[in-house]
Amino acid sequence: MTSAVTTDKSARPGYGQLLRTPGALSFVLPGFAARLPFGMLTISILLLVQHSTGSYGDAGIVAAVTGVSMALFAPVMGKLTDRRGQSAVLVPAVLVHAVAVSALTALALIGTPLWVLALAAVPAGASVPQVGPMVRSRWAAKLEGSPLLPTAAAFESVTDEFTFVVGPVLATALCTGVHPAAGLATEAALTLLGGLFFAAQRSTEPKATPALANGEKRAAALSFPGLRVLVVAFIGIGAVFGGMQVSLAAFSNEIGNPGANGMLYGVFAAGNMIAGIAMGAIAWKIGPRRRLILGYVGLTAAASLLWAANSVVLLGALGLVVGLCIAPALITGYTMIEQLIPAASRTEAFTWLTGAVAFGQAGAVTLAGRLTDAHGSSYGFLVPLVATVVALATLLALRAKLAPTAPSRIVSSSSTGTTSSSAATAPVTRNRVNERGIGHRTPVTVD
Repeated sequence: MTSAVTTDKSARPGYGQLLRTPGALSFVLPGFAARLPFGMLTISILLLVQHSTGSYGDAGIVAAVTGVSMALFAPVMGKLTDRRGQSAVLVPAVLVHAVAVSALTALALIGTPLWVLALAAVPAGASVPQVGPMVRSRWAAKLEGSPLLPTAAAFESVTDEFTFVVGPVLATALCTGVHPAAGLATEAALTLLGGLFFAAQRSTEPKATPALANGEKRAAALSFPGLRVLVVAFIGIGAVFGGMQVSLAAFSNEIGNPGANGMLYGVFAAGNMIAGIAMGAIAWKIGPRRRLILGYVGLTAAASLLWAANSVVLLGALGLVVGLCIAPALITGYTMIEQLIPAASRTEAFTWLTGAVAFGQAGAVTLAGRLTDAHGSSYGFLVPLVATVVALATLLALRAKLAPTAPSRIVSSSSTGTTSSSAATAPVTRNRVNERGIGHRTPVTVD
């Protein structure tokens, strides 16, 4: 697997050079606007429903239904994108999502029963557009064979991190400082406008691959064991986000200072951003599999102390450390997809990871909401701890599945664009397959 294992700074072109790539900003900027709402959706639902029902448990159920729906439908959307093209899938998705979120917001404001809100949450979650994976696919298609491709992967991971941590902060500020429904209203508007603008950038859209040449079957992304391991690991990360959102809000209410929630989550977000930017700038000397495991070791250790925090200062410091530990795990996992999954199924693979985060977040807000209602915020913080322990144990037990043997079996014909799982290459060489199925051989370093 690759990891840019070198101390030669010239081997890692900078972010500035990447963004000067012709046409890059035309999809990077609208892509960011369209996927920022992903980080706003869960916390906006949580705060609005808690305001209308008075229960974190009920709010957690509605948020969980949204997250599970997104997790189940995201791979379907990714698979359709690989086959039919981004615009064909994205335009109807953002239109449906805007309508569904607006309906959910109205139902919450008029005080409809919990089961009605949960039912309305299904289309709101299922229609979340998978813009992040689409942006990654555009970079891969545009930078075929370029040394900027690893830099693009790092940049996208930092952008994803920014989405995951800044979105909730923005949503919290809107819901607590403007109106409980302001978060969802902004989420729907940004998704609609950003998504349509992104879909309009047709010149950088990768070609769809409705069928492979020579009648070969396209392998489902989840058929690769490495992706299945990463899905379990990313559920753990989602549980950290969900557990922190509920428990920080509950802790702030318990101390009589609801506004502290935004500050505490902001500190958590700052940790993620600092580590995320550093991850993209460092030329690593250790391989990605080892980095992934080390990231989860640190994350588990930090999460194990959250439940005992009894002051804003202590909780803020621990939140900062948790944030610093999330970025290495999250970024490394996304980066590994390029080596584990062939190009023809890569958008689908990215959506599995995005869905795993949503699924973990959904489960965590439900469990943490119930525990918080019954026993207080300290019990809600146990959810991230248990989830990260399970994720770390899975990585340690199945780390062999993340070895570079999987991509070494993925071979591409530069003339036909087909893929095959039967051929093999040398252990230290893999076939890098671009979005159009054209391969070129690149020496790599394994951990």
